[in-house]
Amino acid sequence: MKILTIGFTKKSARRFFELLQASDAKRVVDVRLNNVSQLAGFTKRDDLSYFLHEICGMEYTHLPELAPTQDLLSNYRKKQISWEAYETLFVDLMRQRRIERTISPEVFNGGCLLCSEHRPHHCHRRLVAEYLKHHWGDVEITHLL
Repeated sequence: MKILTIGFTKKSARRFFELLQASDAKRVVDVRLNNVSQLAGFTKRDDLSYFLHEICGMEYTHLPELAPTQDLLSNYRKKQISWEAYETLFVDLMRQRRIERTISPEVFNGGCLLCSEHRPHHCHRRLVAEYLKHHWGDVEITHLL
C-alpha cells in the first residue's frame, strides 16, 4: 500500500493541484481538525472537495479522528509542550482511537493525507502515516513537496 501526504501552506493553488495531479492519488484524506477556517484559503472543506473533483478527478474525505484534539494542538502551538511531547501524546491518541482497526485500509490505499504544515517533519500527517506503517506493515510513504 502507498500512502501519500501533502501540506498546503507555502504552496500556491497551482502548485498544490499540480502535485496531486502528478501523483497516483485517488482521494485526499483531510486529517485537519479545522478545515473550514478562512485561513485554509483554497483548501476550505467545500471548496477543496469541488476543486479536487473538477481539477483532479479525485474524491475528498474528512477524517477528524486522525486529527489531534483541540487541547493538544493548542498546547503545541502555544509552545506549552515540545514537538517531542506532542508526538508522544498524538501517537498515544491514535493508539487509544485504534485507528489501525477502526478505519478501513481502503481509505488510505491511493489516498493522500492532507494537513496544513508545509513539510511533514513537524506535522501529524507524517505521524499518522508512520503509525499505520508500523501496524499494517507493507506501507510505502511519500510526501508531496
